[in-house]
Amino acid sequence: MRGAAPIAFYAPMKSPDHPAPSGDRTMARLLMNALRLAGFAPTLASGLRTWDGAGDAAFQRQAKRDSLAEANRLAAAWRDGPASERPRLWFTYHVYYKAPDWIGPRAADALGIPYVVAEASRAGRRARGPWTLGHQGAEAALDRADVIFTVTEADRESLDRGRPERQQVIDFPPFIDLMEWAACGAAFSPLEPGALDSMAKIPRLLAVAMMRAGDKLASYRLLARALAGAEGEPWTLDIVGDGDARGEVEGLFTGLRERVTFHGGIEDRERLAALYRAADLLVWPAVNEAYGMVFLEAQAFGCPVLAGAYGGVASVVRDGETGVLAAPGDASAFADALSSLIRDAARRRELGEAARRFVATERGIAQAASRLRETLMPLMAETVPP
Repeated sequence: MRGAAPIAFYAPMKSPDHPAPSGDRTMARLLMNALRLAGFAPTLASGLRTWDGAGDAAFQRQAKRDSLAEANRLAAAWRDGPASERPRLWFTYHVYYKAPDWIGPRAADALGIPYVVAEASRAGRRARGPWTLGHQGAEAALDRADVIFTVTEADRESLDRGRPERQQVIDFPPFIDLMEWAACGAAFSPLEPGALDSMAKIPRLLAVAMMRAGDKLASYRLLARALAGAEGEPWTLDIVGDGDARGEVEGLFTGLRERVTFHGGIEDRERLAALYRAADLLVWPAVNEAYGMVFLEAQAFGCPVLAGAYGGVASVVRDGETGVLAAPGDASAFADALSSLIRDAARRRELGEAARRFVATERGIAQAASRLRETLMPLMAETVPP
């Protein structure tokens, strides 16, 4: 965009051009698009990944060395290059003890520009243990930030406790780009006539998630137990997802296979949209989920949600209004809520219509871009880079 202020963008957990799909990659891409819509010119500053899921101290030390060298290289290149291409602000997405940012603070200091973070958390209990160095890097970055955009109330509590006096912590709810889904029928038209009649038939459930060890596999286990508890109800389940744990995931549903269809991973938006449109209820226990982009996508199509009330899920699903949140980790509670929703087609329709309105009016990229513009424009005006 000609004349737009350059912004350096970085995602230490997963770059927006990373080959593996995930909610983190999706949000990184959405943030870059929102920055463009807000009138800025973001460029990907680095693809260096600092994420350490294993607590490997040697990896953390090497990541820090590589990051500081990268920061020095970038700062030197920008200082020696055209002033018009020098970033006016550094914007990092997702900083926490497993994915610290050592590049942004040093580069921002070298250039004399603001440093901003979107989505972050402080975890004091990680000050000792296998992620000690990652924790130190994350805390230092968050202390340096001029602004932190926080996406969930749980994260905000920890950020407010550790906030330096000069720092702004600003609510920034998760969002999607409705225009990317508009051609697929998301969020722009009411439920089709006769939808209630179709809902009264065998309800189609939908789950969309990667298949990998850890929290995703734990969620699939809990979902399989809940479905077994609701086996007496009429339902079918479509599962979209793939990964190293696919064999184990499929094994969890062996006793229910006549009612479950595995579609594998789907990145084609039209194919995924068709499943969202056909679904009567998105079901996902969301074990330790930060919030879950899939919940917003489903709701954009008028598909209500049944989810576990973990983490920031309540920031994207309004309990009793756009979906239902079951007690976290409780398969029986999930099964009870599922049975209730299966039996009540009118309730599913009511939740679905509210879900579509919620995403269309409050969780679109235009609202996100407006908040970015209102916050970042004054911040950049305060600082003139050397």
